[in-house]
Amino acid sequence: MKTRVEKQIGSGLLWIETGELAKQAHGSCLIGYNDNVVLCATTTAPSKPGADFFPLTCDYRERVAAAGKFPGGFLKREGRPGLKEVLTARLIDRPIRPLFPKGFYNDVQVFANVLSCDRQVDPDVVAMNGCSTCLQLSPLPFQGPLASVRIAYVDEEFIPFPTVEQLDKSELDLVVSGNMESVLMIEGFAHEMPEPKMFEAIMTAHSYVRQICELQLELVEKVAPEKMSFTPINTQPLYDALMAKYYDEFRAAKKTSGKLARAAACDAVKEKARQELVVETTEETEEPNLFGPDYFEVAFNDFVERVVRDIILSQERLDGRGVKEVRPIECRIDVLPRVHGSALFQRGETQALITVTLGTSKDEQRVEGLFDEYTKRFMLDYNFPPYSVGECKPYRGVGRREYGHGALAERSVKPVMPDPEDFPYSVRVISDILESNGSSSMATVCGATLGLMSAGVPIVNPVAGISIGLVKEEDGRWITITDIMGDEDHYGDMDFKVAGTQNGVTGIQLDLKTNGISKEIIAQTLKQAREARIGILRKMLSVAQRPADEVSQYAPRLLRTKIDPDKIGLLIGPGGKTIRGIQDSTGASVEVDNDGVVCVAAADQASAEAAMNEISKLTATVEIGKIYEGVVTSVQAFGAFIEILPGRDGLCHISELSDGYVDNINNFCKVGDKFEVKVIAVDEQNRIKLSRREVLRERGLSDRPEGEEPTAEYDDRQDDRRDDRRDERRDDRRERPRREAPRRPRRDDL
Repeated sequence: MKTRVEKQIGSGLLWIETGELAKQAHGSCLIGYNDNVVLCATTTAPSKPGADFFPLTCDYRERVAAAGKFPGGFLKREGRPGLKEVLTARLIDRPIRPLFPKGFYNDVQVFANVLSCDRQVDPDVVAMNGCSTCLQLSPLPFQGPLASVRIAYVDEEFIPFPTVEQLDKSELDLVVSGNMESVLMIEGFAHEMPEPKMFEAIMTAHSYVRQICELQLELVEKVAPEKMSFTPINTQPLYDALMAKYYDEFRAAKKTSGKLARAAACDAVKEKARQELVVETTEETEEPNLFGPDYFEVAFNDFVERVVRDIILSQERLDGRGVKEVRPIECRIDVLPRVHGSALFQRGETQALITVTLGTSKDEQRVEGLFDEYTKRFMLDYNFPPYSVGECKPYRGVGRREYGHGALAERSVKPVMPDPEDFPYSVRVISDILESNGSSSMATVCGATLGLMSAGVPIVNPVAGISIGLVKEEDGRWITITDIMGDEDHYGDMDFKVAGTQNGVTGIQLDLKTNGISKEIIAQTLKQAREARIGILRKMLSVAQRPADEVSQYAPRLLRTKIDPDKIGLLIGPGGKTIRGIQDSTGASVEVDNDGVVCVAAADQASAEAAMNEISKLTATVEIGKIYEGVVTSVQAFGAFIEILPGRDGLCHISELSDGYVDNINNFCKVGDKFEVKVIAVDEQNRIKLSRREVLRERGLSDRPEGEEPTAEYDDRQDDRRDDRRDERRDDRRERPRREAPRRPRRDDL
């Protein structure tokens, strides 16, 4: 039986249905916001033997048919998920994972398929709410409800479920997930938004989250699904033995200096405990062996978590730092030859090598999806090879984590990138993580800023990033720590990344392992992150105070101008002849957009300027009073026609050719001669009148015969000469015999 609930959220109607579609799934629903419709379903399978982690898989698919479109390219069927789908799947996964009970290791798959898109509101957040709903409708021990909302900030107003047009105008793109009491996940990007305003945005989003949670609870109450029972395995006896016998020894090992040395010391204690505590099962019994090998791994992981959390709560930290202290930072720029920009950023044992490449508009990335196709001028790619953490395993392409970290760093840096009018290059940043011990994505943000300044990219402000951790106990105690390491991230409760400039936040991402954090923790984290960020920025600016004055000598030279769109055809020429001629003669590449923006790219500045000069001449508008260098194209008795711009001739009358008397124009100039002439008039028929005499007067020059001075008699003689020639032409027309038209034959003549 179909069941439906709905609620007005923002400017649209959010509705959820269940009981009609995908009934063989363990939980399913159809969710929509206005004309956006997403089908969400979940299935589960028993845990595999020896499992010691929660195998949750989230998938999200956007078929362009949902927006009434065909896939671009040769193949007309979607293949592997694109970047947008991968990032949305991560958004779905992150708030769901901490709401399953500890020790639950069943396979769980959550799938969201966009069926309809109105091309106004992005269906990704709609899918996030649908996935939470279908988990609540399933037998799984999911501790919902969980809801998500996107918030924009336009004209000093927060807008839930904004349209594409509203997001284009917005200073903020923020996604918040949470339950009725607290926030569970944050991911947002802003134009240097101050921390108090960002905090207000998060709290506003959570108010809408509570409304959506109420809607889900209403549906769950109507359906009343049966829930499976779950009892975690009992590792308490083994855990108690570890705490009693190895706590002090392991705590000392955990405080060993250096990641690899620390890992070796901890492994030694673990192996010792395994040898002394684990009891192999020798006979079949119905009672489980609570000291067996499988129980040991789970118990030891709980034991390590307790030790690490106790160290943090004592404000000692694993490496001896204070709770707000950032690890030592080292950074350099221009570390690689030939590349257009490079930097090395190291914070503790996390190291990022940055390379920057500058290109033309041909190098922009085209992006296709449910919405209109667009291009990206700025790209940031993040690579995390196995050797960065001392592992030996196959490295077969980019994983979801690398896509996610790269997108976070890219969108955190993008707000400070220059406008295309100021810097017309396409920019690609590559971050190779060479060492990793926590927060490599924020190291990428810092390194990318240094790399861009090394490449001469005029960024608006430098950006730095930091990660804040949390340990929160059931008794209410909690502590936030700055610049978390790998173990502090793994065994702590929070990884709260904040990137921004000295003015405000540009990127923010929250991942939790607990069931939510309060507004007090969020406020403290934003404050603590800003303090650390300002310190990191000071260190970075001591290495590079400002972007380089010029781009690398190995980067292409780009010049940009805008012409009248009506002259695009003139620039291109018949069959592209004119634009090819410019490219062949100068060696530059010329691109022109439909709106008249022309971009010239060349290997050197001289070639780019030569091409731009040709374009300027070809597309320039004749200006009255401006002096041009022209070429004589035709000589007549009354004056010379001079080409001052490609395809634009003007008449320089014989009286305007010289400040002396011109007796015979053929003796004065010939076709091919070059003159500087001034435009003195353009008539209604767009005919151009030129004067060389005005140029000579302005320059204080003369081409009169030596000793001849300009007088009133000279000017009168020039005028008389012009009048005489006009009279002669009139008399010639009068004296010319009239030609009689042939008489038409008459009837009498026939």
